[in-house]
Amino acid sequence: MARYVAFLGSINVGGNRLLMADLRHALEREDIEEVETVVASGNVLFSHDERPSQGLGDKFAYILRDRFDIDSFAAVRSREELRAAIDGNPFHGTGEDKQVHTHFLSGMPSEAQFADLVAAYEGRGPERIAPGDRALYVDYVEGVGNSRLTGAFIERRLGCRSTARNMTSLKRILAKMEEGD
Repeated sequence: MARYVAFLGSINVGGNRLLMADLRHALEREDIEEVETVVASGNVLFSHDERPSQGLGDKFAYILRDRFDIDSFAAVRSREELRAAIDGNPFHGTGEDKQVHTHFLSGMPSEAQFADLVAAYEGRGPERIAPGDRALYVDYVEGVGNSRLTGAFIERRLGCRSTARNMTSLKRILAKMEEGD
C-alpha cells in the first residue's frame, strides 16, 4: 500500500461544511485505508493500492459529490510528489513559510495560460509567482488576506481548479506521512 495525501478544495468554507469523522467513514467504505485528517480544512492522509494520483483525485471528488453533495476538487499527491512540490517551490527558504504557498492544480496549464496569468496580474500586487508540476507557486509577501491574487483569479486564467496550502502546513503533512518510516 502506498501513502498519499488529498488536498480537498472548498471544504469547511463557503457553506461546504463537512465533519471530518463523516468524511473518514465515507472514505473507509470505499477501500481507502489508514485515513487520517489533518486540520478540518480538507487534508486527508491515506493508504491505497498504488496508482496514479490523478485517478485517486477523481475518486475523492466523486465520493464528495455522491455522499455529501459537495462539488469539490481533490488534489492527490504521493509522498514523493508532495516532497517535490515543497523542494520545487522557488520561494521556499526565501519567503516566510506561512506566506509561501503551493496551489495544487487539477491539470497542467500551458505556458500561454501561465503567461496570461502573469500579464493579467502585472502591477496588482507584490506577489511572486512561478509555475510547477500541476502546481502554481506563490509567495504572498504581504499575506493571503491582503492579496488580490485569489483562487478564483488563478483558476480563471489557468483554466483549472486549485486548492492552496502554505509551506508550514505542507511540511507538517509531509512529516506525518513519513512517520514510521
